[in-house]
Amino acid sequence: TRRNEHGKVIGVVGIGQDITGRIAQEREYSKLIDNANAPIFGVDIQGKVNIWNQCAMRLVGYSIDEVMGKNLVEEFITSEYK
Repeated sequence: TRRNEHGKVIGVVGIGQDITGRIAQEREYSKLIDNANAPIFGVDIQGKVNIWNQCAMRLVGYSIDEVMGKNLVEEFITSEYK
């Protein structure tokens, strides 16, 4: 904010950026991942699933709703593979 000598706000400075192209590119990447003919999944730093494509769903048998936000190792990897 911009203030006068008495501390009263007299203006605001802002910066804007057009991110339309970036959003379109991210959507395209999401489509490529979801429609890939190989299983693709991702986990965050806590090990929780945050990406699960259609091929992973078909191969493993768990839907996106069943795995998203769940800990991959704790909930989906059997003890013999941990």
